Amino acid sequence: MFQRLVYLVKATLASVALAVNTLVGFSAMIPFALLKLVLPFRAVRQVTDYALNKIADLWVANNGLWIAAVGHTRWQITGVENFKRSGWYLVSSNHQSWVDILVLQKVFGGRIPLLKFFIKKELIYVPVIGLAWWALDFPFMARKGGKASAAKDLEAARKACEKFRIVPTSVISFLEGTRFTPSKHDAQQSPYQHLLKPKTGGIGMALSVMGEQFDAMLDVTIVYPMGVPTFTDLICGRLSDVIVDVRQIPIPQGLKTDTGKDPAYRASLQNWISGLWAEKDRRIDELAAGFKPR
Repeated sequence: MFQRLVYLVKATLASVALAVNTLVGFSAMIPFALLKLVLPFRAVRQVTDYALNKIADLWVANNGLWIAAVGHTRWQITGVENFKRSGWYLVSSNHQSWVDILVLQKVFGGRIPLLKFFIKKELIYVPVIGLAWWALDFPFMARKGGKASAAKDLEAARKACEKFRIVPTSVISFLEGTRFTPSKHDAQQSPYQHLLKPKTGGIGMALSVMGEQFDAMLDVTIVYPMGVPTFTDLICGRLSDVIVDVRQIPIPQGLKTDTGKDPAYRASLQNWISGLWAEKDRRIDELAAGFKPR
């Protein structure tokens, strides 16, 4: 009973902290977002984008503070040396929980530019967050299927990512396309033990638009040795141990110039990703085996 009360208090404090952090951050963004909307010139964007990204960085850092305050998480993070805060990165990770996003922000916050990802166009209407995503130039995609829609998505991605050339950016893609669950794994008949089959559409789109600009691919492996947490676990302070392994991988030169129409390119990209995925599957076993409980 007492423990439940503790969790309730922690969840309440964490929720209030997250809400206040989001509201204050959004309020600070409004003047710069309006200036960006009214004066869409490169010189103005350089100032507004810098300010908007700094506000978002502060939002990420503040989230890290309340996560540390309510929890007792033991972090095991490797491979986060030698990054460039002024660089451009393509980030890929396995995906098990909504907590993954906050974990990635914790790992990369202050080390590389703000993480940005492709999101559904409908999410622009989400109160507060939708406008913040727009102001930060998150690419909105229709994703309704069909060749015409795919062409429109690629063109939208090109326009969005052209803006990333002004301010250093990290583009993240969850290659599995959805969170891992045993039922999804079985339905796919995935050849991997711990992963769903990777999808190359999103990463291919990012490479098509920004391939030559990316400094490297950051291949992230996340392991929750005590069980996959929910967001409720996070705000209640029940996130115990997190293992994060990062590998900085050069992107093959031949994969930086996709036109979206070459079958040979798509096959090469799939082979490259399949190799990374097989190594990630093996790495998950290795990291889990090396874990020592408290």
